[in-house]
Amino acid sequence: MNADLLVVGSGVAGCSAALAADDAGADVTLVTKATAPDDATSYWAQGGIAVSRGDPDAFREDVLAAGDGACDPAAVDTLVAAADDAVREVLIDRLGVPFDGDDEFDFGREAAHSENRILHVDAATGAAVLPRFLSHLRTETSVDVVEDTAALDLVTHEGRVHGALLESGGDVEPCVAGATLLATGGIGAAYGRTTNPPGATGDGVAMAALAGADVADMEYVQFHPTACVVDSEGANPAGDRPGTGDGEVPFLVSEAVRGEGAVLRDGDGERFMPDRHPDADLAPRDVVARAVRERREATGEVRLDVSGVAFAAEFPGLAERCREHGVDPDEGIPVAPAQHFLCGGIDVDRDGRASLDRLFAAGECARTGVHGANRLASTSLLEGLVFGRRAGRAAAGFDPEPVETPDLRDSDPALPERFAAEKFHRLRSTMSEHVGIERTPDGLRKAGAGLRRLKGEVDAYTRTRTARELYELRNATVCGLLVARAAAENDTSRGCHHLAAESHAD
Repeated sequence: MNADLLVVGSGVAGCSAALAADDAGADVTLVTKATAPDDATSYWAQGGIAVSRGDPDAFREDVLAAGDGACDPAAVDTLVAAADDAVREVLIDRLGVPFDGDDEFDFGREAAHSENRILHVDAATGAAVLPRFLSHLRTETSVDVVEDTAALDLVTHEGRVHGALLESGGDVEPCVAGATLLATGGIGAAYGRTTNPPGATGDGVAMAALAGADVADMEYVQFHPTACVVDSEGANPAGDRPGTGDGEVPFLVSEAVRGEGAVLRDGDGERFMPDRHPDADLAPRDVVARAVRERREATGEVRLDVSGVAFAAEFPGLAERCREHGVDPDEGIPVAPAQHFLCGGIDVDRDGRASLDRLFAAGECARTGVHGANRLASTSLLEGLVFGRRAGRAAAGFDPEPVETPDLRDSDPALPERFAAEKFHRLRSTMSEHVGIERTPDGLRKAGAGLRRLKGEVDAYTRTRTARELYELRNATVCGLLVARAAAENDTSRGCHHLAAESHAD
């Protein structure tokens, strides 16, 4: 298999890159582990997509403030300057996304935004965007979309990336490409409680790092403060697939609900956010997540009080999700923080170029510098759209070059039963206990030692086996190590990276 551009990942960033490269005349192959749109993190995005509404300066200041002094101002300028045109040209004009509103758009507001600027479709914006995007690529472009196909390793030679080794149905073959663009999403599978889909195993970040590409800001892992967590009597709804908490069914309750007036109350029924931040329940995510965690520990629970919101009418999808899991919103929605987004990743410039020649990255797996230490709400889809387009254009125009590709050995018996599931449990336990919302130097040292041992055990198997679940485990473990290492090297609390006097586990 050959291509001018190999795109790995089918979320908004991957689709945007593929569309832009196709527009530029490149022969594009997009491969994805997904077999349905809801396997991609973009599909799970609830709140919406932020735009500047003609005031990029105010939008810029909100992004910078949320990033807590760690953003790249030039990258933020690029994002806000391109936001309105990118959304109009791609999502509205080409895809026809039916954003809420009749004669005018119904702009919502979310945490740390100074004004209403969020375009949304109910509280299921990603579900409205991504299927349209994939359908457009299949029917209106020359992009070859290949599903149920995982990238296992990058093909490199003398500092240049020449594609990737791909696995499908147990078979492994190379795709030799003029350029390779990673858009593989986040690292939720490394944590016990996450809002990510099960396939968020950090594949792009791990493959790039193992190939020698630079990564940055890995310590900044964002936790969303309001995941509805429902006990499932020990049953993991995804079976042995990674990325879900043992015995829990977590699902995101959009920040837009608080934007409409919902408030957080602790187990004593008291509001607590007004005492924590001037913006109360709409404070930045890192602030709210820590406060929710503390009040859960002190009072036993935190609930989202939606009595001041027309919840069923404004958020019918969320209301139905609550009913499916036996939650009565009228009694308040039980919430807890859950791993949500990686602010760091593969270090790239504003055109998505990584430190290895002809390697590009976009979306959550890329560190553009936009998010700094804490991502502003409803900027993930926007970042994927804006920087995915830029990366796709920059990655077009390279021809594939003949190169010798390595063979992966698959000579040993299949993995022992539950091998990956048990190792994932160890990984998630370590990350949740020591590399979560609050961290300590001692906890990070313990995490690093435990994760190095785990990686050694996994590496012993990857030398002679090519099972997809094994490589996903390897990738999630590598990402865990990168997060723990970056956190241990940063002794300054900022945004999502919060150092506490003593260790806590949520």
